[in-house]
Amino acid sequence: MIEAEIKARVGDPGKVRGLLRARAAEQVSRYRDTYYDLSGQPLTGDGKELRVRVVETSGRSQGVLTYKGPAIDEETGSKPETQTEIADPAAMDAILLALGFTHLVAFEKHCANYAFTASGRQILATLVIVPELEGTFIEVETMTADDTGLDAVLDDIRTILHELGIAAGDMTSELYTDAVLRHRSGSR
Repeated sequence: MIEAEIKARVGDPGKVRGLLRARAAEQVSRYRDTYYDLSGQPLTGDGKELRVRVVETSGRSQGVLTYKGPAIDEETGSKPETQTEIADPAAMDAILLALGFTHLVAFEKHCANYAFTASGRQILATLVIVPELEGTFIEVETMTADDTGLDAVLDDIRTILHELGIAAGDMTSELYTDAVLRHRSGSR
């Protein structure tokens, strides 16, 4: 499956939140993400990502292991994605470390998720705050079986962003991992 996603900076989070609430119920979550690299053969150098995520929503916690391949659309960063639920994120972390993976970076995301249908597709729009980074972001995504027709899927996502008042110039393909690492190193 391909995660067709566009991320953008949000200039007026209150306005966008109101428009999203008109489309779908809001689900507030906290994501605790740990990204991994492989010693001697960095995954990130090839554009790959391996992540253990703990999602905390309404007092419940869920673990997810996600692998993302290199981007197939450079402008948006859309990537093949495979994920599965995990019962014990700490045990998965220990397994990955024992296999030679190392922690690349860990950080939190505070998210407001909105799931709705548009253009016949299941869409997830998420307002994101990463406490270490300035501002609010929006991610609008859907899954597609392959890259055939990816341009049409991304056009549908761009239409949604436009309807939310997000301009093309606000879009970014920068990874949160890169932004957080740059922030922590002191170079902005």
